[in-house]
Amino acid sequence: MRAAILTAPHTPLSIESVDLDDPGPGEVRVKMAAAGVCHSDYHRIDGHLAIDTLPYIPGHEGSGVVEEVGDGVTTVVAGDHVVFSLTAQCGRCRNCTVGKTNLCEWHALGSGFMPNGTHRFTKDGAPIFADLATFADRTVVAEGYLVKIRDDVPLDKACLVGCGVMTGIGAVVNRAKVEQGATAVVIGCGGVGLNVVQGCSLASASKIIAVDTVDAKLGYAESVGATHFINSSKQDALAEINRITGGGADYSFEVVGLTPTFNLAFAAIRPGGMCVMVGVPATGAEVSVPGMSLFYDRTVMGTFYGSARPREDFPWIIDMYMDGRLKLDELLTATRPLDELNEAFEDMVAGRQARTVLSF
Repeated sequence: MRAAILTAPHTPLSIESVDLDDPGPGEVRVKMAAAGVCHSDYHRIDGHLAIDTLPYIPGHEGSGVVEEVGDGVTTVVAGDHVVFSLTAQCGRCRNCTVGKTNLCEWHALGSGFMPNGTHRFTKDGAPIFADLATFADRTVVAEGYLVKIRDDVPLDKACLVGCGVMTGIGAVVNRAKVEQGATAVVIGCGGVGLNVVQGCSLASASKIIAVDTVDAKLGYAESVGATHFINSSKQDALAEINRITGGGADYSFEVVGLTPTFNLAFAAIRPGGMCVMVGVPATGAEVSVPGMSLFYDRTVMGTFYGSARPREDFPWIIDMYMDGRLKLDELLTATRPLDELNEAFEDMVAGRQARTVLSF
């Protein structure tokens, strides 16, 4: 079987033949159907996030069909269609028991190991680090990272729910709880940002202001519900936001992960407003806010994975898509094979696609 392997930051991924062990107790082998090309994976390639677990098979946004289950697995069986969750769901830790499954304490992605400290991927007998490893023909993961879904949803669309859709919509609906009629600014209209826009539309926000430096991304934002558009490379974004909202938005969402865009997001909210950090900050990055501005009832909030409850949230999101109430077709603008993963990342960085999906 084949997988994409990162051997060092700032270098292209290589597509190589690898070996995959059978699933152990509590583990599941999945034959991949589709995998979304997400900026979170690119952060490890471009050095935005530090990585010392190399060689490493990236990929976390995916869908597929269960091939084999290990001893003790109870939530899926061979033949089930599944979507990968960015976080485990043990159901037993402190956070899971109070409904914060996005913060499950049992096992966190990023270690490069299975929960029991072992590896399932090898090459020439040497272990390869991996988490969900959706950039591979097949993968083995702990049962807690999989959510069974209905069989009639197209898997190339379903894979998007696992990260970009969940993170964006969840940031609005689960975390910020945007009210009907509120005004919102979304800074960064990539794969996650477009779903923040879509979440604001679902929440019936009155004005949804999309901000980006690429006109094509603003066009994608319009297709999923944005009402106003600012190209911050050509316009004074803060002045335009204040003009459109009459002095500041009720909510702002930073979906880039950079300090300057966070500063814009905080400056864009009115007294009593809420600024939500959705984008992944760089390793070691810090942010600060003016004390007097914060004093006037402004809120700064982080959100990891849209405060997701994957086993509860994935099904209703998919049901909404199948009922025509949620847009996924508009998000998938290109399909490529695994061999063209590096080109897919180039498209993403250039803003040429809303979301590229690898088809296996």
